[in-house]
Amino acid sequence: MIAHLEPITGRYVNLEIEGAPVRIYFEEAGTGTPVLCFHTAGADNRQWRHILNDEALTSRYRFIAPDMPRHGKSLPPEGWQTEEYLLTTETYISTVLAFADALGLDKPIYAGCSMGGRIALQLALRHPSRFSGFIAIEASDFQPAWYDIDWFHRPDAPGGEMGAALVSANIAPQAPSVERWNTQWMFMQSGPGVFRGDLSFYTRDDSLVGQLHRIDTKRAPVHLLVGEYDLTCTPEDALRTADAIDGATCDVMPGIGHFPMSEHPEAFRPHFVAALERMP
Repeated sequence: MIAHLEPITGRYVNLEIEGAPVRIYFEEAGTGTPVLCFHTAGADNRQWRHILNDEALTSRYRFIAPDMPRHGKSLPPEGWQTEEYLLTTETYISTVLAFADALGLDKPIYAGCSMGGRIALQLALRHPSRFSGFIAIEASDFQPAWYDIDWFHRPDAPGGEMGAALVSANIAPQAPSVERWNTQWMFMQSGPGVFRGDLSFYTRDDSLVGQLHRIDTKRAPVHLLVGEYDLTCTPEDALRTADAIDGATCDVMPGIGHFPMSEHPEAFRPHFVAALERMP
């Protein structure tokens, strides 16, 4: 086998979020329009590795994929062992804005999946002037849990394997076997209580309900992507959400579940390219 050096580079940035110092790991590739790529709950930036390795796309875009604090290679804030981790909307927004500021990004495109897609809608509502557009993947205004999140942080159950078992039901049957298992592996590696804390934000924050009409897509376009096999954020949820946002658009992706860029990158690519082309 001939060795192949990937073009992705990884770095750390030190910043302050809500008064606390945080060291965030991120990977990037490409030149051109910056695109922030945020991962799903309980995972990390490896979900975006196929996009960051796509030469046709990186010739036009600078893709930047961070690990949220507590995820992947980003350590938790100091004192994490003394507190319960429950991600909040305010902390999530502060993290995204602080990260973009630290890198000196001028109106990047924001692309996020699952909880990253939910926060795309929050950013579109609260900070549209900071971004040139939003790609909200597997996103809706609110999606209550159909499972007990406390199963993901118990002394009598392996949280990582419980998380992988949950997400396995949310991956489309058409997903290539290798990517199905790679996707589940990321959840198996999640830190104790991290998936639970992320899902607390994703399934309990209903602050967007009744607020979608306030999103002004003339200031920054909003495009939703949803997999037809997604049972957490169903196509009906995403379409309902898009319909409530004047000017928003939505694309239902055949043969794809809740983790499109990770579970089936080849099928996801044309939908993501079309979404990027909708951005100014």
